[in-house]
Amino acid sequence: MNHIIDYIKSRKKEQHTPFCAYIYDLSALREHVAKCVETLPTTCRLFYAIKANSEAEILKALAPIVHGFEVASLGEIKKVRAIDENVPIIFGGPGKTDEEIAGAIEHRVSLIHVESLHELKRVNYLAEKYGAVIPVLLRVNLRGPLPNATLAMGGRPTQFGIDEAMVPEAISLAKQLDHITVEGFHFHSLSNNLDAAQHVQLVTYYCQLVSAWAKQFGQSIRYLNVGGGIGVNYADLHRQFAWEHFVEELSPVLEQYSLPEMTVLFECGRYLTASAGYYATEVLDIKKNHGKNYAIVRGGTHHFRLPVSWQHSHPFEVIPIDIWNYPFERYGLQQSDITIVGQLCTPKDVMAKDVKIEQVRIGDVVLFKYTGAYGWAISHHDFLSHPHPEHIYLYEGGRSDRG
Repeated sequence: MNHIIDYIKSRKKEQHTPFCAYIYDLSALREHVAKCVETLPTTCRLFYAIKANSEAEILKALAPIVHGFEVASLGEIKKVRAIDENVPIIFGGPGKTDEEIAGAIEHRVSLIHVESLHELKRVNYLAEKYGAVIPVLLRVNLRGPLPNATLAMGGRPTQFGIDEAMVPEAISLAKQLDHITVEGFHFHSLSNNLDAAQHVQLVTYYCQLVSAWAKQFGQSIRYLNVGGGIGVNYADLHRQFAWEHFVEELSPVLEQYSLPEMTVLFECGRYLTASAGYYATEVLDIKKNHGKNYAIVRGGTHHFRLPVSWQHSHPFEVIPIDIWNYPFERYGLQQSDITIVGQLCTPKDVMAKDVKIEQVRIGDVVLFKYTGAYGWAISHHDFLSHPHPEHIYLYEGGRSDRG
């Protein structure tokens, strides 16, 4: 991370306006994702879920490495096709419009994840208009029990997927439709699971269930999409999901329980891109109110919404900047608890709360780590019409900027 800090300090020597930027380490991103792809069992494929971060530079960096992209809208399909005309795309989401389904057909999406019986009929109806037969996976909301995780999309009432109790009806209906072909099942049941052993058990359960359904319904299974769900530990960056243990334990599971000719698909987002991103923002002011210290930064949750969305204090470090251009005293704090807030006119604009710091001064830069996923992508960019941050992409031997 030293090169990120060095870059920030060099930029501060060149500019007098407050620094605010997303910085992405594309070399680290490529290395991390390549390792994930290379260590997966040979019967697995890794797709990047672009909802985590769909910036063009990120997609360009990952396109040669991953097996394809997972999307959740026609807009995301177009983003992928803008950088690669032929890369495989799989398409999910609980509320697809006719326009989106038609767009998926036109853009040669590899698989559509169907989330209801009504949607199954609509895909068939639209495919008939194109004279096409569309490969689909049935997304199923399993009854569980499922592991605990930060977010749950299955194992309880949600808007996602077909109720497990309706699987026989869904398969029966699909066999009557001439313009779709069921290639398998999709189970994206949870998000941000941090327990590798638990995740192996989850995939084992999926494989056993699909094997039973294949036999029960006489259904051939080409693909089992086990979703993403592999998480990031924002509370302790040194204790992340044990990927090496996961893939080591996964291999014998697939050898024992996977069906012949079945490919297991993963659609990971957060785990792939989070660690490669940083949100750097300059301290504009420091104040004490009702006994609490606040550092107000250039930016806020309109740039980086994840902390307030998940109600956590996001990990950061303070980058000391020695430049001070005012003729009066520079204010700062040492060995104090501080809350990092933004420029918005709301008390909810908080990115870290009551965190112990060694030192922070007005003009220093707060560097939030692990912001490469669900950061800029989910934020309300134009609230109060503050300027957007820079987007800076660093790679070995150069950089690429987008203002």
